[in-house]
Amino acid sequence: MKVRFLGTGTSTGVPQIGCNCEVCTSDDHRDKRLRSSVRIEVDGKVLIIDCTPDFRKQMLGVPFVKINGLLLTHEHYDHVSGIDDLRPFSRFGSVNLYMENNLENAIRERLPYCFMPNKYGGVPDISINKINEKDDFEVEGVKVTPIRVMHYKLPILGFRVKDFAYLTDVKTIPEKEFEKLKGLDTLVISALRKKEHISHQTLSDALRVSKRIDARKTYFSHMSHEMGLHAEIEKELPQNTYFAYDGLEIEIF
Repeated sequence: MKVRFLGTGTSTGVPQIGCNCEVCTSDDHRDKRLRSSVRIEVDGKVLIIDCTPDFRKQMLGVPFVKINGLLLTHEHYDHVSGIDDLRPFSRFGSVNLYMENNLENAIRERLPYCFMPNKYGGVPDISINKINEKDDFEVEGVKVTPIRVMHYKLPILGFRVKDFAYLTDVKTIPEKEFEKLKGLDTLVISALRKKEHISHQTLSDALRVSKRIDARKTYFSHMSHEMGLHAEIEKELPQNTYFAYDGLEIEIF
């Protein structure tokens, strides 16, 4: 399995518009963060988790091939607003989107033109597949396990594919879900900043959760400019934990 971090920033991205802090003005490419998403190559298939406002830019840097499955975590704009840019991928056929029922309602409201009986040319060809927190599902033979996490009061999904798991926008994880996260090789989990936030984990929160899950390696993502300079904050991390950055590719055997 190969995983590419398409984006590792929070909803505003980094640099944040109008900000002149040391992170937003940094020359280090690791401090330039598009909205959070990953691309997974596994068993000859391509899965993408979330479709951000930066989707077009993110896709310019990777091979143009069929997307076998687009897995959506929740309805917030920074995770779904790139769906219209799936238009070029429609030449491979309908793009299969996997989402919970409440998310389908939001997508249909925001993109009604994708679901009209007589669609005009250029509309993305997308197909919605319903999933839930209780049942594993398959994307063209690739098994995916949904993981329930809480984004403050909003129930959202993370996903496990083989020994890789991706959990974004986490504030808390229900106790029963930890069973699904045993035996991981690689965990990706969100860590917004060091200061407390109502709907996101802090770095210390994410470190505690990663220690409990005990994956062989853990990468932190969905970070704001308030986390600090990549080159400095990475020195604070314990062994086998890392800050992800845009364009980073990892392999999982």
